[in-house]
Amino acid sequence: MDNAIWKWPISGPQHLAGTAGRFSFVGGAGDFDAKGKIRHLDDLLAQIPGTIANIAAALAVEGCGLADILRLKVFYKSDGSRDEWEVLAALAKHFERDPLPAITLHPVPLQPFAGQALQAQAIATRGWRDHAPDLRVVTGEVPTNYRQRFGGRKITLGLRAHEFLAVPARTAIDDEGNPMPGDGVAHSRIIMSRHEETLKALGASFQDAIKMEGYYFGITTEAWADMARTRGSFFREPGPVATVVPCHGLYPKGAQTKIEVMGMRESWNGFDKYIPREDRWPRRVWDWQIPLPYRQAIRLRDMIWLGGQVPSAPDSNKGVTVLPGQLLPQTQFTMSLIEDLLRAFDRMTSDLKLVIAYFTSSGSEAETRAFIDMLRACIPGPLPPLTLVPQPHMHTKDMTVEIWGVARG
Repeated sequence: MDNAIWKWPISGPQHLAGTAGRFSFVGGAGDFDAKGKIRHLDDLLAQIPGTIANIAAALAVEGCGLADILRLKVFYKSDGSRDEWEVLAALAKHFERDPLPAITLHPVPLQPFAGQALQAQAIATRGWRDHAPDLRVVTGEVPTNYRQRFGGRKITLGLRAHEFLAVPARTAIDDEGNPMPGDGVAHSRIIMSRHEETLKALGASFQDAIKMEGYYFGITTEAWADMARTRGSFFREPGPVATVVPCHGLYPKGAQTKIEVMGMRESWNGFDKYIPREDRWPRRVWDWQIPLPYRQAIRLRDMIWLGGQVPSAPDSNKGVTVLPGQLLPQTQFTMSLIEDLLRAFDRMTSDLKLVIAYFTSSGSEAETRAFIDMLRACIPGPLPPLTLVPQPHMHTKDMTVEIWGVARG
């Protein structure tokens, strides 16, 4: 078992990495030892080297290394006041080759386990730096005050390799890292316009997107809806799958929202080509309360990408949440929606290779363990790589969980 390398402080089998199509996934890596103990308790910068080493160990099981990482996402403990450029510089030191992966940092108030200061999730594909038939990169300058820490290196704003497009999450900031004026709608428009420019430079567009993930402040439909309309206006139907959840802090202070995009596009006969994808939407699976172009599940290149699933009734465009406020029953119901989506592609939950779950919590390990036990009851066999993001609240007082993932197609 790969648990002999490092493990979470839980009982029962769990895969640390999984592969679907050309891509290998690692979820929830932290500074754990082989017994599941967190090292360097509550010390964010000190936990980075061990976390990166554990990602490398998990990827090695799938025949990949750190240089093969395309997209890295790190949830770090902060209320949004922690200097994110300092954290990014500390991460960048562990990647010797340019370009850097597409790195998204996201501050969160809670972590799954006591003493944990960050967890990391990675998507990798073997040899993209040396053998990709079409490698394109959009880079950006580090703000002046931080350039010495990066040794003159640039950050990656967009990466295209082996058909995969990774555009890391951005907030609406100026060249020196200060927030732009305006509300969440204005910030959404700025970010999406910048992503549109990045995708164009990569020979792609929003129509190539397979996954959009975003964050906003608020616990009401009204707080979400106008920003949702703005984001959605950049896609045409059928759009990608999507996950947008409340956040509890953003860097820098004054940022209103954060948005990330992943996609796929191929080169064929010297031209950039859209890759057709299948989508499924069983009648039991809910719809949004406003018209949006997103789908619920997409199959493309032997991978199934899921939109964030929530405990909503089939007629939830009327605002119906089932089992209101009950985390574990809502988790079981949400996993049944994921089961329905996968079954529509003749797959099952045991085919999941990455699961990302946002759920309400006071921050106790007992709540994390109970949540994991419920996932284990819903997924036959060893658990897939997991990223668990406990939150003080989710979209509304009645809704407690949102789950998405990637499965073998």
